[in-house]
Amino acid sequence: MRYDEFLAQVRERGEYQNRAEAEEVTRAVLSVLASRITPVKAQELAAQLPGPLGPIVAEAGEDPAETYGVEQFCAHVAERTNARPRTAEWDASAVLSTLAEAVSGGELNQLLSQLPSGYAALFGKVELSR
Repeated sequence: MRYDEFLAQVRERGEYQNRAEAEEVTRAVLSVLASRITPVKAQELAAQLPGPLGPIVAEAGEDPAETYGVEQFCAHVAERTNARPRTAEWDASAVLSTLAEAVSGGELNQLLSQLPSGYAALFGKVELSR
């Protein structure tokens, strides 16, 4: 998947007004995700992401993985995007469901194996309401 396709899908799923908003949310969600996984997994994930998304994940994932659940994940996204937690959950799902389609099945399985089971729902289709 190309970078512009990735952002177009995020924009559509998140119902964002423009590409810039989709890009801002994408950067925030991927940075938080990278801080939650091991540096090795962040590098592997980064290698499969298009355009500037790979370096964002690689850089954010350089430190040891933090451990927190979905609620804290969404709180971190909310801090970066100045959104409410429910909106941050919507944002995370818009980006992560697109990510699930952009990487190989093996990569996605390895990624999900590093996260508690509650995260899997964020990688599914966006069915939340703002």
